[in-house]
Amino acid sequence: MAGAPWRTRLAEVVGTVTVVRALGGGAWLVDAGGRTLVAKPGPGATDEAEGLRRIGAVDGAPPVPDVLLADPGLLVTTAIEQTTRTAAHDVALGRSLAALHRAPWAEWGGGSALVGACPVDPSPRLDAAAFYAERLAGLAARCGLERPVDAVVARLPDLLPAGSPSIVHGDLWWGNVLAGADGRSWLIDPSVHGGLAEEDLAMLALFGSVPERLLRAYREVNPLADGWAERVGLFQLYPLLVHTVLFGDRYRAQAEAVAARYT
Repeated sequence: MAGAPWRTRLAEVVGTVTVVRALGGGAWLVDAGGRTLVAKPGPGATDEAEGLRRIGAVDGAPPVPDVLLADPGLLVTTAIEQTTRTAAHDVALGRSLAALHRAPWAEWGGGSALVGACPVDPSPRLDAAAFYAERLAGLAARCGLERPVDAVVARLPDLLPAGSPSIVHGDLWWGNVLAGADGRSWLIDPSVHGGLAEEDLAMLALFGSVPERLLRAYREVNPLADGWAERVGLFQLYPLLVHTVLFGDRYRAQAEAVAARYT
């Protein structure tokens, strides 16, 4: 649905499109039908829409944009008025993310079939070790890192903390966190599935620091399991493999180094 067709579809649903501005990542900020919206053409629209709805249904979870349209090739949501990120935004994110992670998910995995532009198998698994083993091994096979990653996979039953699956955002880097003008931290672009809470926190730390005030607010609502800090790298291996699949060798050495720490 590239070019004019998605604009035509948008106009059919929300009215005349008057202004279109590129946001990056394939998304567009549009003025249509008297409202400011975000239009995102491309695959995964229905997956992403369902993820937004699932997060939005959790009491106390981070707010998410409203879904106005979810065609197979086009997602349209409300736009979020943003401001400069403050300490209050960090505290709000810590508390609301902890509330999200307290919400149970019925199975390990399930949910979205994409992490960003990277396809993944959404099939549910029997336990945490089986889920993360499948994800890590599958991604490693696609970027030639089977040997170091297989050694980590073999140790997963001993490395992973105990716990039941909870709803996780699944693609939680700082680019998917918006500092709202209302003082809240909003989430976008999820890859929602059933996983361990540490997965989201580790990814948030991968491409930017996680302030102590955020972690303190998080732990007040949802205490972390003993040893979580030593497992940050373990949970960063998954997004590093995604990035190696998508972007190639610039992430390969980092993924190999992280894998070596857990073998």
